[in-house]
Formats: sequence, structure tokens, C-alpha cells
Amino acid sequence: MAKPLAGIKVIELANFIAGPLCGTLLADMGADVIKVEPPKGDMSRATPPIRKGESVSFVALNRNKRSLVLDLKRPEATQILLKLAAQSDAFVEASRPGALEKLGLGGAQVKAVNPRIVYTSVSGFGQSGPYRRRAGVNLIIEAFSGVLSVSGEPGKMPVRPGVQSADVFGALFAVYATLSGLIGAGRTGEGYVADVSLVETAIAAAAWEAADYLETGKVPQPLGNRHRLNAPYQLFKTKDGRYLAIGTPNDQLFKNLMTVLGLQAHIDDPRYVSYASRKENEDALLAVVEPAVCAWNSKEIEAALMSAGVPCAYVNNFKEVFDDPHMIERGIVKDVEHPRLGRMRAVRNPILLDHNGPAIERCAPMLGEHSEEILRQLGYSPDAIAQFIAAGVTRNAPRSAPQAAE
Repeated sequence: MAKPLAGIKVIELANFIAGPLCGTLLADMGADVIKVEPPKGDMSRATPPIRKGESVSFVALNRNKRSLVLDLKRPEATQILLKLAAQSDAFVEASRPGALEKLGLGGAQVKAVNPRIVYTSVSGFGQSGPYRRRAGVNLIIEAFSGVLSVSGEPGKMPVRPGVQSADVFGALFAVYATLSGLIGAGRTGEGYVADVSLVETAIAAAAWEAADYLETGKVPQPLGNRHRLNAPYQLFKTKDGRYLAIGTPNDQLFKNLMTVLGLQAHIDDPRYVSYASRKENEDALLAVVEPAVCAWNSKEIEAALMSAGVPCAYVNNFKEVFDDPHMIERGIVKDVEHPRLGRMRAVRNPILLDHNGPAIERCAPMLGEHSEEILRQLGYSPDAIAQFIAAGVTRNAPRSAPQAAE
């Protein structure tokens, strides 16, 4: 049986994370994602770590795709891409707004050759407005969107998230836009042009902070490890120097925490009897809870709290995550035989389906690996393809062994 998106053809024209991750998530579910790259390739092909001349970061973000090189500065390449778009279901691009329109490849122009296509544009600030042409990489998006203003300790320089949050949120919303458009196009026969702004996806992800400001007019401030609405809900240092995350999002869990810590006498304190009162009196509450937590070793208190049903976990590093027996049983890491890099460990798609789910079936392509194959499928003759290669319109990757499945 086929995967959920089998038969869906997607053009991806993007660099680095947001657009490529969108393409990968669609490819994992069975879509035929054709990654269109300039002659020098996706810029992330140069990002470390490098193994045997290839970027492992690029490999992780671009599995299950085919690579087609097109020099879009040449009109022949534009015509090839429009021909491909006429036979495709979706087009995901992450160029500076206005750039593709100048080449005849904007949303309206592509829809003119394929009215059913779903055209998803991912950009820093969106396709309209005074900042539409403003550069917007991940850190700049986190800064502009307000996300950094609530990160870190009060009164200190903001601390950026340890992962590429703006790019990842943007990728997820781009997938959402593309899939929604595909469903709509399948129902009505009319495609969509989607405008996904990384700034706006980051703002949407800051749901509580945005709602708080819009309701009260008060500017949210950084809280360090504390929670915006609940207490206690933060990191605590334990006796052995580890950091333990503890969350008590309801009254019963708060009582369970206090019981494990031997602080039952405080359960009926009027300052701590409700969700709201605990947050209002958070400083006084933490003055009681923090020393009690600090008297325990991390593994012992984690076990005791888990037994009592209190949400908790100590802060794992990535080695601890991947060595954890639960994650091993779930198979989050897969061994992949890469045709050029040899055996590699890779993180699987986080979604598990009961059948025909996502898998690493094709390793990330070499630059131009499938150019000739795709052009043949578009009906170009061997002579025409040879002429395109000679003129620099496209290029082939060096011949290599067949791709190995997972």
C-alpha cells in the first residue's frame, strides 16, 4: 500500500531550514519532492559537520527528495520549471518576496500554467507590507517577533532558544498551508497561493504572551525558568547538581508534589490553595519548595515524583536522550546505509502511523543527482538535455551507487 501523500508531486525551491524542512516532511509521507537548486546548490550544503565532503546537516534536512539543478538566471531554466509546475501539485518556495515574480515564477504566474497547484511562499516578513523585502533569518525573526523579549532572566540580555525555533515553526505552518491547500484543491479544483511569514508564525506560537498583552496592555517580561501562568512550574537544582523540571498544572498535582517533598503543612495555606493564588504568591512558595527539592538527588526525586504522578524530568543532554531506554524502544534513531557516507545514525520522522508511515527511503541527494532523470520525465530528449548541461542550464551529479533504503 502507498503512503498518504503518494502520487503528490512537490517542487521545493528553498535554502537552509524552513522551506527544506517543509519539503522533507511532505516527502517523508510519500510525496515526490523535487528539490530545485542553483548550480552551487542549497547554501546549507556547506554547513558543518562535513563528512566525506558532504554536510551532515544538509543530509538530515533533505532526505527522501530528488535534486534538479536549474540556473534560473537563464530563460530556458525558467521554462523547464514552468513545465514541471504544470505537472505538479504543490510549489514551496522561500525566496525574497518579488524575486520569483521577476523571473516569471510568482504564485499567479505559476497558477496560470496550473490552476490546481498549491503555491506556498515562506519568507521572513510576508509577501506584503513595508518590510516584505527585509532579510529575515532565524535569529532576526526571533528578535523582531517578540520571542526573545520573553526569553532568559529578568533584567539580563535575552537568551536565544537553543534550537532554530522560528524556522521550525515556519516549516510546520508551511506544511499546514500546503496540505490544507491540497485538500481544498482536490475538492474544488482550484489551487491556492499561501503566504507564510516566519514573523507571524513565531507570534502565533507565542499564544499566551500575545493574548496577555492584547487583553491587559501589559508587556510580557522574561521569567527565566518560571511559567507565565502556573507555579511551581520550572527548573529546580538538585543535590547532585542536576536540573529537574517540575510542573504542577492543577491542584491535585500540587498536593502530590508537596506530599512527596514532606511539605503537607503548606497545602492548605490560603496563599497556595488555587491555581491563581499560587502564581500570585510564587516567590513565597518557591522559598519553601526550592530547598526541599535541593535536598534530593535528581534520580531519586524524579522516581518519587513519577510514582506520585507529578510531571517531571531532569534536563537531559543529547547523549542521555538517545541512550534513554524509552527512546531506544521507540526507535527514534535509525541506522541508515548512505551510498556515499556509509552507515549513519539519523532521527526518524516523529510521526508513527499504523501502516505505510514515513521512513527514510531515499538519502539526501547529491547536487543535480536527478537532473537528467527529471528532465527525461518531462519529455526532453537526450540531445536536449546534453545541450542544457553544456549551456549551464542544468548539471548532473557524478555517477554513484544506487540509493540504499533504510
